[in-house]
Amino acid sequence: MRLPAFVMVPALVTLSLVAQTPKDATLQPVYDQIRARHAESVKRLQDWIALPSIAAEGLNSEAGAERMMALLKEAGFQRVERVATDGKPGVFATLDAGAAKTVGLYFMYDVKQFDPKEWSSPPLEARIVDKPGFGKVMMGRGAVNQKGPEAAFLAALHAYRGAGRKLPVNLVLVAEGEEEIGSPHFAQVVRRPDIQAALAKTMGVFMPGAGQGSDGEVTVSLGAKGIVELELIADGATWGRGPAKDVHSANRARLDSPSFHLVQALATLVTADGDPAIDGFADAARPLSADESRMIDEAARRQSEADAKKQLGVKAWAHDATWRQSLVNLVSRPTVNIEGLVAGYTGPGGKTVLPHRAVAKLDLRLVPGMTFDGAVAALKSHLAKRGFGDIAVVPSGGYDPTQTAPDAPLIQKQIATYKQYGMDAPLWPRNAGSYPGWVFTGAPLNLPSGHFGLGHGSGAHAPDEYLLIESSNPKLRGFDDAVRSYVDYLEELAR
Repeated sequence: MRLPAFVMVPALVTLSLVAQTPKDATLQPVYDQIRARHAESVKRLQDWIALPSIAAEGLNSEAGAERMMALLKEAGFQRVERVATDGKPGVFATLDAGAAKTVGLYFMYDVKQFDPKEWSSPPLEARIVDKPGFGKVMMGRGAVNQKGPEAAFLAALHAYRGAGRKLPVNLVLVAEGEEEIGSPHFAQVVRRPDIQAALAKTMGVFMPGAGQGSDGEVTVSLGAKGIVELELIADGATWGRGPAKDVHSANRARLDSPSFHLVQALATLVTADGDPAIDGFADAARPLSADESRMIDEAARRQSEADAKKQLGVKAWAHDATWRQSLVNLVSRPTVNIEGLVAGYTGPGGKTVLPHRAVAKLDLRLVPGMTFDGAVAALKSHLAKRGFGDIAVVPSGGYDPTQTAPDAPLIQKQIATYKQYGMDAPLWPRNAGSYPGWVFTGAPLNLPSGHFGLGHGSGAHAPDEYLLIESSNPKLRGFDDAVRSYVDYLEELAR
């Protein structure tokens, strides 16, 4: 749904990758273990992909939590437990290495839905296939979002154990199985008193990710937009007009249409240009700071507009914006988006029916200053004032935006680690997509949060999702190098 996860800005700069020399020679046995355990690590990921946990379909959530727990135990976490919520279970785990510093981790074990007919390779078989220009990739649902990067991090822990070396930091991990439906119950995990106390001792929380774009680029993001996922439901019975059941469309001459009632309500939510028009929705939105504007300037200078348009399959930006303005909009503009519309008959051919019920699936993206609760309240008030108070507003998940200061050690250590690989990783104000980092960055924890990891993959939420395993492209790192990047990041965090 997000991301990683989440939607990240297309990466900003093509980078040369150089051979790395470990600062600490005693790390060489750990690096050796990464190579020696390659087949084992790849098989672990394939087995994990073969068990899809899909919260939206109620599929394998218990089994997914159990698999998550087993993977953590195998990787050396001493305390691993299932955490009950009002929805799908979460997982809490700790690894005490006797270290001076402690780092938090966020994992998800759920994946997005998929239609096997749309894939060129079976989505649960996680086959290794050739991808011209990239190398050998693993194709499967969850390969990059998010099991692949998480499996790479766990492989780093196995490499430490195989080398007989303790981790340089202690770990506190929280995982959920509802990220792809907006994390509606994740706060129940994080705010359990003992879990919150454990997280409060960390220097911040990061989520593993395959951070390289298709040209080898990487960025360091300082946050993410928030999101509200919801349904708007127009029903004849609730409205008191139109049919209370589907009837023959000939009756349209004498009956109101719940479907058009919903369409008319939707039309009030945006301007003619598509910008949010919900009363009070974005009143508290914080504009870009001077530092964030400079980040945009750098991005506009270093990134290819032509490549971005090609990747998205577009010829022009909304409002015919300039390249720089499109980047400003990406990170700072709240949005109102229709994900889907469902009413009446949608099969082949026609069916002359007047539907009694119509549903619109929406997502609202939020920027700093805005809140989930505030956005929902504004939407309900807006509809009621315009005569659409009968339309049900049913949130299914979501959360506030996140923001982390650029001088946070969690962020600075990412920059330092990427530099070990010859990468100049620019800062980026926030991801345009979303993830539930607000439970870490907001009160009462107020922790830094971010994403880190080398490696490349694409196709999250789409057919033919993949993760690069063995790279034939000198600009891109394969799975073993992604594993190594976590070793180097943990070592950097400990310094």
